[in-house]
Amino acid sequence: MKNTIVGVDLAKHVIQVCVVTNNKIVSNEELRSDEFMQWLHKTKKVTIVFEACAMSNYWKQQALKAGHDAKLISARLVAMIRQNQKTDKNDALAVAQASQLVDVNFINGKTFQQQEMQSIVRMRALAINHKIALTQQIRSLLLEFNIRVSNQKGGLSGTVLSVLEEADNGFVMPFRDALNATWQHYLAIIDSIKVYEDALTDVIDAHPECKKLLALEGVGVINAVNLYLAIGCGDAGVFKSGRDVSACIGLTPVQHSSGGKIKLGTISKRVRNASLRSCLVNGAMSVVNHLGNREAKTEKEQWLKQLTERRGKLCAAVALANKTVRTAFALLTQGTEYNAQPLNA
Repeated sequence: MKNTIVGVDLAKHVIQVCVVTNNKIVSNEELRSDEFMQWLHKTKKVTIVFEACAMSNYWKQQALKAGHDAKLISARLVAMIRQNQKTDKNDALAVAQASQLVDVNFINGKTFQQQEMQSIVRMRALAINHKIALTQQIRSLLLEFNIRVSNQKGGLSGTVLSVLEEADNGFVMPFRDALNATWQHYLAIIDSIKVYEDALTDVIDAHPECKKLLALEGVGVINAVNLYLAIGCGDAGVFKSGRDVSACIGLTPVQHSSGGKIKLGTISKRVRNASLRSCLVNGAMSVVNHLGNREAKTEKEQWLKQLTERRGKLCAAVALANKTVRTAFALLTQGTEYNAQPLNA
């Protein structure tokens, strides 16, 4: 149906569907998941806009399979457009209204395979957080008994095993059992992290477009997967240029331009994907540190050494991360391979 926009507000148990044709509300009704699935297959081709949230990627995929033009839109933008109080009906209407703004930026949705990759990354991140929390707890609890963890005692592992095995330290069996349970939990988390990392390696091997990002400086398995998820592949992405991707990740200065005068500020601390920016900058910093005083072999290394001398390591690392994102965008959208340009002899 031409000139028809469908705004969809997703919830856990119900889905609000607002149909707008020629700027008039045709319907704004609440459907269950199974009813909405039937609605997708019965309705003629329309433009369906989902508020980006949990399950939005799934329903976008289902809408595309049913032959519709499906898009995702920022929840923050919808909140700015919504009139009156927050209700499902008002939210669905705001989604339809926000999608009709001039030059609106839609959100890059994910395929089923990309959702799998993202889930593995998040499971690994949660396991790492649990590992850090358990490490700090064990160290702090042992310190209550003046038992300090040190490399001379074999690190955390050696200290805990020493406490468990020493019979004359005065600890009763219930405490030993509790400490051993915590230690076994810690070891299980270590094993799970290894499983997640092996899974990511296998997933990258199955996606050649993602695997070729490993050739970029400072990009390992985690950064390659995160860049692939953020940018998309081929025509699947919504970014128009590599600079747009860098700005979205937070690797470009904030603009405060007015009256024809361009003013560039600092890099903002508040970004949508702070974890990705942190990983990219850390990877770039490792390249800067590794480059050190050795002779540059490529044009990029020469540029990086000169920038480090002028502005310092941190600035150089952020600049390299910015360049990495732009290069990754070109690789994924143009289908090219990365080859570092060697210095002219």
